[in-house]
Amino acid sequence: MRQAIARLAVLAGLALLAGCAGQKATRPVAEPASVPASQQHGWLHRHLFHDDTSLPQDERYSERSDSTPGGPPPAFIATLPEPVPKAEPRSPYGNKSTYSVRGRTYHVLRTAAGYDQRGIASYYGSKFNGYKTSDLEDYDMYKFSAASKVLPLPSYARVTNLANGKSVIVRVNDRGPFHENRIIDLSYAAAVRIGIWPRGTGLVEVQGIDTSGNTRELPPPPVVSRGSAPPGLYLQVGAFADPANAERVASRLRRAGLAPVHVVQAVVGGRRVQRVRLGPLPDVDTADRVASRVERMGLPHPEVAVD
Repeated sequence: MRQAIARLAVLAGLALLAGCAGQKATRPVAEPASVPASQQHGWLHRHLFHDDTSLPQDERYSERSDSTPGGPPPAFIATLPEPVPKAEPRSPYGNKSTYSVRGRTYHVLRTAAGYDQRGIASYYGSKFNGYKTSDLEDYDMYKFSAASKVLPLPSYARVTNLANGKSVIVRVNDRGPFHENRIIDLSYAAAVRIGIWPRGTGLVEVQGIDTSGNTRELPPPPVVSRGSAPPGLYLQVGAFADPANAERVASRLRRAGLAPVHVVQAVVGGRRVQRVRLGPLPDVDTADRVASRVERMGLPHPEVAVD
């Protein structure tokens, strides 16, 4: 009995150290002795804390803020195998066709096939390591996984960093990120693999993978030429059929000092529209600040566009 109590005390001390060390992030198998020290955090969570999924998010986790291990990423991440896309039954959890979070409604796709979006990626780490994902699997930040607001659970996608051309195959098994300006939340390992760590965010292209057939052909990653300028980051404030309405919104934005403002013609669903865009913007932080200013003007929250 004394030995068991002493062992628990040692584990508790290790858990405290694991929670205090590390680097701030943007967002959970074996006994500790059999895995690198950097991977023991999730094991400690699972064995010392009960993941009560009925609790509200601000009470569920043992850490208040997300973080990642201190120092450079573990070398073994470079040799981790990527998941092999395969047909899997749709999870009974996390796949409601329509759901709402923070007043916004989302529609889950029937399949990942044909999904191809550009936008901002973030990543999540130690705070969630060992806790349940939306389809009630254990989140492991040392596996190549991701959270999406709309892709079915589970599904697979290729995520490419548009700044350097690095890509990774991820298994989507979680919901999020519910930040207005993000399209995917990567595991820590996936963020490291494509170079989004430690900045925290990056411009990416997310390509869904069709696992319904026998060939399982992977979509080729987008071509990113070395030395070429990265794609521009824009905020689209609206798309209008009436050019006069587009110009009125553009004028409001210019008067508010939110230049550069552009009115760009486009064809959507066979209809010609005028897109009102802000940008290019220098970085994600600026895009977040500008989006908040646009909302405070009484306009809808702008959509991120990466061109």
